[in-house]
Amino acid sequence: MSNNEYTIVTKADEKKKSRKELLLGVFSGILLGISFPPFPLYPLLFVALIPYFVILEKRDSLASINRFTYATIFVYNLIALYWVGSWQPETDPFLMIAGIALLFFNPIVFLIPSTLYYLARKTFGKRIALYLLPLFWGTMEYLYSITDFRFPWLTIGHSLSYFKTFIQIADVIGSFGLGILAIYINIFFYKAYKNYTVRKKYVFHLSAGVILIIIPFIYGIIKINSYTEFEKRVNVGIVQPNLNPWNKWEAGNADEQLDLYLKLSRKEAAEGAELIIWPETALPVYLLAGGHHMETQRIKSFCDSNNVSIMTGMPDATFYFDEKNVPEEAKVTRAGNRYTSYNAILLFQPNSDEIQRYGKMKLVPFGEKVPLVEHIPFLGDIFKWEVGISSWNTGKEQTVFRDKIKSDSIRVAGIICIESIYPDFVAGFVNQNAQLIVVVTNDSWYGDSSGPYQHEAMSMLRAVENRRAVVRSANGGISCVIDPVGNVLINTKMYEQTSFTYPVPLQSKLTFYTQYPLILPFISLIISSAVVLWTIVSIFIQKRNKNDRFEK
Repeated sequence: MSNNEYTIVTKADEKKKSRKELLLGVFSGILLGISFPPFPLYPLLFVALIPYFVILEKRDSLASINRFTYATIFVYNLIALYWVGSWQPETDPFLMIAGIALLFFNPIVFLIPSTLYYLARKTFGKRIALYLLPLFWGTMEYLYSITDFRFPWLTIGHSLSYFKTFIQIADVIGSFGLGILAIYINIFFYKAYKNYTVRKKYVFHLSAGVILIIIPFIYGIIKINSYTEFEKRVNVGIVQPNLNPWNKWEAGNADEQLDLYLKLSRKEAAEGAELIIWPETALPVYLLAGGHHMETQRIKSFCDSNNVSIMTGMPDATFYFDEKNVPEEAKVTRAGNRYTSYNAILLFQPNSDEIQRYGKMKLVPFGEKVPLVEHIPFLGDIFKWEVGISSWNTGKEQTVFRDKIKSDSIRVAGIICIESIYPDFVAGFVNQNAQLIVVVTNDSWYGDSSGPYQHEAMSMLRAVENRRAVVRSANGGISCVIDPVGNVLINTKMYEQTSFTYPVPLQSKLTFYTQYPLILPFISLIISSAVVLWTIVSIFIQKRNKNDRFEK
């Protein structure tokens, strides 16, 4: 065989090998994707990364590791996040473009753990690096949740939302901890597969993986069986109006929409509701900014006459006519007036003129706020929805609502839409003694896709982490009540105009996770930082030794 023929055969073999390796990455991505809600295949998460590990340990260069990782995670993203572009006839083109961009951008973030793995492997070897990988993954998930481009929807612990018994340990380790635990289980099963011919190693690693499943499972059985009804309950009415999310922003619709809300609320007040929840941005107006006094009075009159409180998602704006009091983040109208606007929650109470407010703090990148717009203002003019909701201001304080129910007072956390996917953020409300978590949302932007079901599933984990009931009011679904062990007690269907009232349990005790939600993320971050620092020091020492030898 000539050298040319040998080269051709070698290249053909390399391409064939590369395709086989890529298929293993695709297989891992598929397993990760179908283990994520709404698929009820969560046990696959415990083996989903094994094909990925097989190839990861074979790759030598950082570029080859990251190319393979990107391909794997891209498939995962495609299956789990296909819905983010909405893909409906009425969808704003900007939302579609943003959805496509996210599918390509999101996998880049997952190159953080693979890069840290490569650095650790260069310094500590393959074995230690693989055992550090779950902590690198946890570092990535936490860092992603605090950047201006944040979209930590695929926090790997969310994959286990339907595994009710296993996730009970989230009241100690949270969703970040569940993800780290799941990756360690994958590693031990991978090691068992790799050493299946060496009996002692095989048994050890297989047993370790099984034990990491059994311990949370036993803990979960104990927690579920020891769950008791709480001494205090509040009758909560949930309204799901099923308004078209695109048409509701057209001028002149507010009165008709308010008629519908009050009609459904009147039914629930008759059923004994003490607190009624309306969904995110229930009316397409700045209700308290002036010009909507009649609508505001109708809501107040309803609360007074029915002796019921209404908590509602609502656009909220404040206009500043005194230049001395204008905040730095204020925007300017076409007429030159300065104002701030928030995606907010308002609480109306019977026989009270006080209206409590909370402005959303975790805004959807590009959808509700353009990243870095404070530093690069013209970006706000480039990226803008036609429905005009891409420039909210960021809320400043985690407000816990105080609602007087009959002769008692309860404390309610009001969470808006995507805020419910941030575990430590929700824990911050509960750590201020919130007895109940309310989520107002509008998931019907994305139709009857995986998105609304995934969002509901994540609320199950927030309930378990904090041992609080979660009430969700969604414009077009899914509205529900979730108990403190993650059971969905009642829920609605998508695209259903309905309302219901349910006696929701209240709780005051704080879980370990609620009090210390960032222990595992910080440990992961410290270890990851130490690996990077040690790698830099090692490179410096190597260069210095090399220079010393050269001089000699």
